[in-house]
Formats: sequence, C-alpha cells, structure tokens
Amino acid sequence: MKGKKFLISMLPLLFVGSGLSGQDNSIELTLSLKEAQEYASQHNKMVKSAKLTVQGSQKDVWTTISSGLPQVSADATFTDNLKLGVFVMTMKDQATGIDQTMVITMGMKYSVPVSVQASMPLFNAPYYVGIETVKLARKLAESNLQSTEIDTHQSVASAYYLILVSEESLRILKENLANLHETLISTRAMYKSGLAESTDVDQMASNVTMVENSFRNLKSTIEMNYNLLRFQLGVRSDTKIILTETLDDLVKEINVDALLAQEFNCNMNIRYELVEKQEQLSALNLKTQKSKAFPLLSGFYSAAKSGMGMKLSGMEWYPSSYVGLQLSLPIFASGQRYSNIQKAKIDLEKARNTKEMISDQLKMEHKQLRFDLENANLQYKSQKDNVDVSKRVYSSMENKYRQGMASSLDLTQANQLYLQAENNYISSLMNLLQTKLALDKLFNNM
Repeated sequence: MKGKKFLISMLPLLFVGSGLSGQDNSIELTLSLKEAQEYASQHNKMVKSAKLTVQGSQKDVWTTISSGLPQVSADATFTDNLKLGVFVMTMKDQATGIDQTMVITMGMKYSVPVSVQASMPLFNAPYYVGIETVKLARKLAESNLQSTEIDTHQSVASAYYLILVSEESLRILKENLANLHETLISTRAMYKSGLAESTDVDQMASNVTMVENSFRNLKSTIEMNYNLLRFQLGVRSDTKIILTETLDDLVKEINVDALLAQEFNCNMNIRYELVEKQEQLSALNLKTQKSKAFPLLSGFYSAAKSGMGMKLSGMEWYPSSYVGLQLSLPIFASGQRYSNIQKAKIDLEKARNTKEMISDQLKMEHKQLRFDLENANLQYKSQKDNVDVSKRVYSSMENKYRQGMASSLDLTQANQLYLQAENNYISSLMNLLQTKLALDKLFNNM
C-alpha cells in the first residue's frame, strides 16, 4: 500500500520531462539490479546535487585556509592639482616694523603616491577552529553524498522489484485469462447442447470481464513503475528499459541465515555517522565561541613611495616604510559572548541526545528487521505452497465443471481462491525482498 501511494505521489514528477524528447531517438538501457544502481549513482539528479555540494565544501576549505595566509595589496594614485592651494601669513619686518603679508603655495602640481601593504594574522584562535570546522563540514558533505547514494540505490531496487512483481502478476493474469476464455467457449457450447444454463454463461463472461479489467489496470501500473525507475535513474521519459534479472534470480541471492547472523554495530550505519558528525560540529561551534575570548595578534608591513613635482618629467620621489604588530584583546562584550557559549553548550547537548536516540532507534530497527525477515521468509514459503495447492484445486474444479459435476459458482470461487493465493504469494515475495533491502540498508550494504 505504501508503495502504491508513493507511486501516485511521484506521477506528476515522472511526466514533467515527457515533452522534451522532440524528434530524438529513444534510448535503450539493459540493466541488472546492480547495474541500475550504479547507473543511478552517475545520473540521478539528487546524487548529482550531493556531489556538487561536496565540491563546494572542498572550495570552502581552501577559502578558510587562505583567509589566514599573508594578504598583499598595492595602491597607486595620480593627482593633478589644477589650482594649488595657498597659505597666507603675516610677518613683521624687524627692520621697518611694518607688517608684511606672505602668500605661500601649498604642495606640488603633480603627486603620485604608490604603496604596498602586507598583513598576516599571527595568532587567531577562531581561525584555527574554523579550519577544523570546514574540514569536518567537507566530511559531512561526503557522508551526505553516501547517504543520498544509499537512498537512491534503495529506491532503484524498490522500483526494480515493483516492475518484476507487477510483470509476474501480469503473466499470471494472462494465463488465467486464457483459461477463462477457453472455459467461456466450452460453457457456451454446453449451453447450446442443453448441458448448461444461461446463468453459467453469464457467470463465465463476468469472470472474463473482471480479469480483463484487472489485466488492463495492471499494465498501467507496470508503466507507472517503469516511469518511477526512469526517474530514479535520471533518464528521459521515453527511455526503454530492459531488466535482465528475474524474481527467481533475486530470491536465490537471499541468504536468510547469513543475514540473521550479521552482528550489528551502530557505527556501520550512515544515519549514525551523520549524527555523529553533527555532534562533532556542535563541539567545534562551542570551541569557536570560547576561542573568541582569546586575543588576536597580527603583523603588518607597508612600503610607499611618493612622487611630487611641478612637472611630470621632473618629480622628486620620497620613500617611506613601516612595520608593526597589532594586538586586539576582547575585554567586555556585555554578556553576549557568555550567552553564545551557553547556547553552544545546549546545542552540543542536544546533538549528543540525538545521537543516543538514533543509536537506540537503529538497535530496535535491527531487532525488528530480523524478526520481519524470519517471518517474511516463512510467509513466502507458506504462500508458495498455498499457490500450488489452490492451482491444483482450481484445475480439478475446472475438470469437474466441464464434466457437469460442479457448478459455475463453484468454478468461480475456485478461480477467485487461486487468484487470491497468487496475489498473497506475490505480496509475500515483495515483502521478503523489501525486508532484505531494508536490512541491507541498515548495514550500508547498498
């Protein structure tokens, strides 16, 4: 039921690109389950986005590291003083005692200052913690990529299973429909000979119609399942997909005893790995907030040369330079720094609590899946035997009906029981495959 709901919810997405193929020739893919999963790892849109995130995180590492390396900049300015400023001053002539006014021109017509500055942090605690943080963020992005690939592999396998199960159901309905058509023909012949009643013909015709409707609906479901697989593979909607594995092939690969014998460790699971890295990020955030109370020390150097003159060709150049250290010591932050540290401690505690919760969930999930796998395997074997029994009962009832020893109602009931047994068998087979898939995902065996 969950699979059907998921298929219905995905339909709008599956047909978004259906009109984009134009006149291009359709593509054909022949895939085993493993090949389909590997293909999805290269072409699935979600996986591609996760890979781009990893590439971005790698650039973030270098961006953070480079911020603590020497920074060098150069400046140059050309100034043409169109009208020089003047400075007016009055001086008393000592010989005559008369005040004299003097006008002094300020500066030169042309000035060309050129300078080079270099700076580098010598001690910056948040910088070193920041490098640790971005490196861990890169690892987290890589783990997210792995998680996305695992989820995609699971989705591909589920779609692969749905197609095979649906096609097996279609084969069963097709065989049953052929038998019903033969029975309907013989019933009509019996009616013409007076050996059957008109209600028998109507009952057989109704059975045929019912199975035909189921057959058409199932064909539509199979196409939906193929569209779901196309979406997971990241291919066009007109891509033809041929599956090379059968249900028997997949069931033979299931070693229930080996699966049940596996020892589970939370560290093997990608979900646990992700929350563990989140805890580490929270710890680094706390470290960052504490490091902001440390002093910052940086060094700087500047060299300059200023050219001045009334003519460009006759400027005089005057060099200058200086070197120094700058120390910045945080003293009082109005309680903001303390609040940030306390908030970071709370976030770290939440991350640790989440990790413990995920650990408990995974252990319970493993225990439940072990039970589900044992039960699914028993149900599969039981339903497989039940199909053989119901098929023999139906064949026997069909012979009795043709010999006039059973009614059309008896035959209808036997056919319904047979189809129900087949449906139960298919459901148990799908349940076994999905349970095994869930256990594989738990162990990261995708």
